[in-house]
Amino acid sequence: MTRILLVRHAPTPETGDRLTGRAPGVSLDGKGRQAARAVAAALAGLDIEAVYSSPIERTMETAAFVARPHDLQPVVEPGLIEMDFGRWTGRTLESLRRHRAWQSVQTTPSRFRFPDGESFAAAQHRSVGSVERIAGMHEGKTVVAVSHSDIIKLVIAHYLGQALDLFQRLRISTASISELQIDGGRPHAVVSVNATGVVA
Repeated sequence: MTRILLVRHAPTPETGDRLTGRAPGVSLDGKGRQAARAVAAALAGLDIEAVYSSPIERTMETAAFVARPHDLQPVVEPGLIEMDFGRWTGRTLESLRRHRAWQSVQTTPSRFRFPDGESFAAAQHRSVGSVERIAGMHEGKTVVAVSHSDIIKLVIAHYLGQALDLFQRLRISTASISELQIDGGRPHAVVSVNATGVVA
């Protein structure tokens, strides 16, 4: 059984206000670094074999905090990258909520593709593939995968057997920890979602 701890990156000044997406140059601020230290402390007592991360700055910075107590270096995993929001990248959430297509993002995401960007279905396919690949490389071990809210929600929805159109019902907070157990001989399990505090 492989234990995979999905960690959402710590907050940035844009978190909750803007669809940052894959825009470069958005890093953790003081509050974000404090949150990253807290999630690192929550995982410090575990025997972690590897820490994987989306290549985006805020995830790599969070992963570095998580990896440090274990004398590890984060490994870039492209499949964990944030969704490609296309022309919506960098727009404020307030402006997007007034957009006619926003309702589709929230209620029928299986039918939505961001303008000049990625569909939720494609993002789910590549992120689940990434998690499966990581699990296969660390059988019987515990690993951390640092990623983004939508990506973690899409992965969890897959392992819950949840329809893609329902994935927005999940909530993944910054610097939270969600746990999967992947076992070749038994059904995979979602152990916890959006947890904070020390993980045993």
